[in-house]
Amino acid sequence: MPINFGKAEFIRSAGAREQFLWDGLPQFAFAGRSNVGKSSVINRLLGRKNLAYVGSSPGKTTQVNYYLVDGRAYLVDLPGYGYAKVSKAEKERWGRLMESYFQEAHITTGVLIVDARHKPTANDLTMHGWFRETGCPEIVAANKLDKLKKSQIDPALALIRETLELGEGDVLLPFSAEKGTGKEELIRLLNAAGAF
Repeated sequence: MPINFGKAEFIRSAGAREQFLWDGLPQFAFAGRSNVGKSSVINRLLGRKNLAYVGSSPGKTTQVNYYLVDGRAYLVDLPGYGYAKVSKAEKERWGRLMESYFQEAHITTGVLIVDARHKPTANDLTMHGWFRETGCPEIVAANKLDKLKKSQIDPALALIRETLELGEGDVLLPFSAEKGTGKEELIRLLNAAGAF
């Protein structure tokens, strides 16, 4: 029976390796640049306005946040990356936290959120590489689709596919947290990945 993504609750924030959660339930890990709208994508997916924190300034997710979905899987909100207005020490702390999460975690599926309007950044490529190294399936969600004209969509998606070196079998999902485009498909993909 498919997971009901409308039934979700915040469980905990982990700021250190020993706080990571592993109890055998599937984990869907969401990653993306600080200003890519990751929290908005998560809120859209869960059908909530502000379960995941949406800030006026990027870089608010500084820990690994766990949301229990339908009592059957975790949606894991990873710290945003690449935002300039945090200290070097804070960036390094985020980096260490992310590295240890990828070493320790048992990720069922990774969801990499990129900005549909721009070529993926070096940080996006690094995150994409980390997901690949874990061997878990990855869904690349191109958010902010609503900000593009119809004629810009195909070239934008082609640039993302080329930059991330996505093959035929790799999933690139056009998405709009604003409009809800791609939500049902993402739910379907996650249910399939978790074998629900």
